[in-house]
Parts: sequence; C-alpha cells; structure tokens
Amino acid sequence: MDIVFNGKFLTSAPTGVHRVAGEIILALDEILAKDKDVASRVSAELLMPEAETHDLSLSRIASTKSGRLSGYLRNILWEQVELPRLARGRTLVSLCNISPLAYSNSVMMMHDAQVYSTPQSYSKGFRLWYKTNFPVAAKRGRLVLTVSEYSKSQLVHYGIAKPEKIVVVPNGCDHILRVVPQAGYPASVGLEGRNFVLALANTQAHKNVRILIEAFSDPALADVELVLFGAAGRADFEKEGVQAGPNVRFLGRISDGELAALFGQAKAFACPSLTEGFGLPPLEAMLLGCPAIIAPCGALPEVCGDAALIADPHRASEWTSAIRRLVDDVPFREEMRRKGLDQARGFTWERAARTMLKAIEASKPARG
Repeated sequence: MDIVFNGKFLTSAPTGVHRVAGEIILALDEILAKDKDVASRVSAELLMPEAETHDLSLSRIASTKSGRLSGYLRNILWEQVELPRLARGRTLVSLCNISPLAYSNSVMMMHDAQVYSTPQSYSKGFRLWYKTNFPVAAKRGRLVLTVSEYSKSQLVHYGIAKPEKIVVVPNGCDHILRVVPQAGYPASVGLEGRNFVLALANTQAHKNVRILIEAFSDPALADVELVLFGAAGRADFEKEGVQAGPNVRFLGRISDGELAALFGQAKAFACPSLTEGFGLPPLEAMLLGCPAIIAPCGALPEVCGDAALIADPHRASEWTSAIRRLVDDVPFREEMRRKGLDQARGFTWERAARTMLKAIEASKPARG
C-alpha cells in the first residue's frame, strides 16, 4: 500500500485538527520504524506546498515540497489542482477535513459535522466551502474517517456519507506526556497555590464558554478563578455581550509547556461545549491528573465515560456546584483524578494510526 499524506496543514498556524493530523503521521512513522510487518507492506510520503512549513521530524516517511502555483490562493489551489497530480496512482490521505474533489482514490478525515449543526459558529465563506467539499469528496472518495461514533452519526444524519463508508478512528492524547511542564509558569502569572479552573477562551457559540463566565459570577466561587487560555480575550467576549467578572483571567495563547504546568495545579478543566466531534482537551487534562467537568453533549460523554463530572450546559448553578465540590472535597478530587487517568490512558496515537491503516487496507481501492 502506497500512501500519500496531504501536508497542506503544515503551512498554517497549528489548530486542534492540525494536531490530530500531525500526531497520526508521527505515530505511523514510529510504527514503520519498529514494526517490520507493517513496513514490508506500507510505504508513505508527506507532500507539502512550496511554502514555509512546520517540521514533523519524520524518520521513515519521506517529506517532499512541490508545486508551481503562487499567490494568495496558492495553498488552496495546490491542494485541489497540484496535489492530485502529484499523488497519481497512490492512496491520498487528507486528515484535516478538506480533500481534493477531483481525486477518487482518497481517504478523508471529517472531524465533525458542526458546519451543519452549529452554522452560527462559522463564517459564511467557511460554511460554503465545507458544505461544498464534504458531500462531493465523501461520495467520490474511497473512505471517510471520523473521530467518534457521535461524529459518524452526524455525518450520516446530514447525508454527507453512508455509514458503511465511515470508519471511526479515535484521537490519542498521549502527546501531552512528551511535553515538559514549564514549572515556573503558574507562579509567573500569579496562580501558584491558588484555586483555579481552566477552560478554553473561545467565543464560538457551540463552545458555550459564556455559561462558565456566568457560573463564576456566583459569590460561591469568589475564592476561585476561571483561567481562560487561547486567542480570545476579554474584549472579544464583551463584543458578544458577555461580561467577565474580576475572578476571570485571560492568559491569551500559551505554550504546551505552560499549559501542562497549569494542568498540574488546576482544580479542574471545564468543557461546557454544546457539541464536540471528539473532545481532546478534557482527555489531555485527565492524562496529566486534572479532573474534567463536561457537558453531556456531542462526543464528550463517549470519550470521557464516567471519568468526568457532568454539568448541564444551560444551568450555571450546576457548574458552580461541580467546581465547588472539586475544590473542597479532596478525596473526591483524588478519586476523579484516578478515574481520569485510567480513562485517558486508553487513547493513544499508535492505536489511532493502526486503526487508520487497518481501515484503509480493508477498503476498496479506487483509481485516481
């Protein structure tokens, strides 16, 4: 089996979807290095545009930059026009939602169907491109991968792909164990020894961060801080009509090492999303010993099992109570920490890469 990976994602600022693609490719690279049986039947190449890219540091998978196009739309045109030519005759694997429409011997990972279920979270142009690409690529392509049974059900529900053409490849989370925590970071931002809860700073409607901000306006959490990390700041939430109180902290973008240090000291990680195709951040938190509180929505219950606390995404009081319990009840917090570790250890990138390979090998080849 000769695989070509679509490396366009390496030209952009990293996102969660890009992390998944990178980790699966890295895991396959390690499998090819240590598993002679797989290496004897699988070859792989990573193709990228002629642009500045991030380095995956691969040892067995060749990395090649190629392409003649230039200009503002260079990378999009490279993916749709040049990549199919470069991949001719091989299985083309695209792991970041978008796949070349003209190539039939393709495997495409669709992480979720949220442009259909929560369109208000995305721009008009984004929705139009995804709703154009998804059904056409799914119909023409060889196989559709997704990250959870929930996402599979949504792809079927919205008529994007038939169930027999979709295979679930759950994410891993063990990449977080490679990260060296930046030990001095919590103290540098005034959080050392304080009670705080972590969450993503995101104003998209389906992320539902406003319910956390409402919960932290309750006097019952006056001695606890909500620490939000990510691109969105206080002003961004105010534009959405959400007023954050004095016990809500915005850290902006932080490094993996800084985040790992915060996970090590936080009382909880909160994920109140109304839908998630998978839900990687709660697993990352749990694998580093930080209990998670989740909404019972999307794939979150499927991924977290009974290892996370549940709170109604529309009732701030339930988030207040769950946070208060984890802050005050040390034995309970320790119990949730242990359960979280056990749950998260089952999700590895090697498992994801092997599941992907098995699915591709079992699917019917198509000519590109």
